[in-house]
Amino acid sequence: MNLFKLKSSSAARTLGMILMGMAAIVMFSGFWSGKTLDQQRSERLQSSNETLQLLYKHAPEAKEMIANSYGYAAFSNVGVNLILLSAEGGTGVAHVNQTGKNTYMNMASGGVGFGLGVKDFRAVFLFENKAVFDRFVNEGWEANAQADAAAKLADKGDAINLAISVEPGIRLYKLTQNGLALQATIQGTKYWKDGELNK
Repeated sequence: MNLFKLKSSSAARTLGMILMGMAAIVMFSGFWSGKTLDQQRSERLQSSNETLQLLYKHAPEAKEMIANSYGYAAFSNVGVNLILLSAEGGTGVAHVNQTGKNTYMNMASGGVGFGLGVKDFRAVFLFENKAVFDRFVNEGWEANAQADAAAKLADKGDAINLAISVEPGIRLYKLTQNGLALQATIQGTKYWKDGELNK
């Protein structure tokens, strides 16, 4: 039995729990703010629209791609880096173009990084068909190392190249207020349906 591996595994689980807890504090701040569920839904819809407008500003061709997709999901992620540890939480809305149905989503990630401060990160997913959209919304999705590598290897170019394929049928735009962020990491980020706002 490798004692070092056991200790490393235990430390990793502990670290993960700490980071997820930090993300939860950011993510569920709306519940502690005294805002009603309707107010929270309205804010998420506004944030989703702002994210789309920001994307169209930096990649105008994306508007047609989104319109031609089965649906999309727009997320806003506020990340706080604390020296070596970082935890990020955010919210989003998944939208079906044909029916107009919205599903309210959460996102969270924890990792190890350097720096101190707050970063503004947005993500817009495009879904090719109903099957991949439903799986993303109902089962959740986690960005693995392969998806992260694919998202970083993209060359600058037209809209379809900037919308990185992270999984068959799913493309992703990553951006900040300053523009598209091709090198931003997504590994370890989880996306899932909000249990309260979709009631």
